[in-house]
Amino acid sequence: MKIGLLGYGKMGKTIEKIALQRQHEIVLKVDTNTAHYNLEDVDVAIDFSTPDAAVDNILKCFSHNVPVISGTTGWLHHYDEVIALCKEREGTFLYASNFSLGVNIFFELNKTLSKLMANLPEYNISMEEIHHTQKLDAPSGTAISLAEDIIMNSKYGTWTLDAAKPKELHINAKRIEDVPGTHEVNYTSEVDTISIKHTAHSREGFALGAVIAAEWIAGKKGVFSMKDVLNIG
Repeated sequence: MKIGLLGYGKMGKTIEKIALQRQHEIVLKVDTNTAHYNLEDVDVAIDFSTPDAAVDNILKCFSHNVPVISGTTGWLHHYDEVIALCKEREGTFLYASNFSLGVNIFFELNKTLSKLMANLPEYNISMEEIHHTQKLDAPSGTAISLAEDIIMNSKYGTWTLDAAKPKELHINAKRIEDVPGTHEVNYTSEVDTISIKHTAHSREGFALGAVIAAEWIAGKKGVFSMKDVLNIG
């Protein structure tokens, strides 16, 4: 398979390494200095760019009938617009806030735990996420996904990075050098604490999931998620 990398930072380079190991060919590398690029030879594009570039990259893929996998966060205020255009143009799109296979299992654990705890208001919920200092957005897209699933099944109405008010779920977002990604959800009462936690040891888990998603989506049409790729949920 011929892969185009829209974003060639640390994550793009790791995806390249994994893709080559899995016998794919990298035919396009787009970095922040690339003004124009050609998608003609690309079978699937993988976008790990920047919040400012992601939407244009995705729409260009739709225009050229190229399936696109997006792991860029910070642009989701345009998500509904992008999905509508994908359907209108009969494109192929898969977005995930996190491509790690383990994190996608963690998402399902988080949903299940939030449902189990829904009728126990004596527990207060808090979250912590830690990422490397180069990560541009806070909280992470993964943390937002976790928070939204909790909010659907709890007394909380929204999430916040600030000191939490009643019915606000606090996310403590930390940026520490060389931390690939850690996410923790805590349910705390006066008598005990229940915690679930996912810790990434390297970027390779994210890259592997993105390449597996690209392999899976080839030849398909529509809007998909990692739940489709992993056949879960």
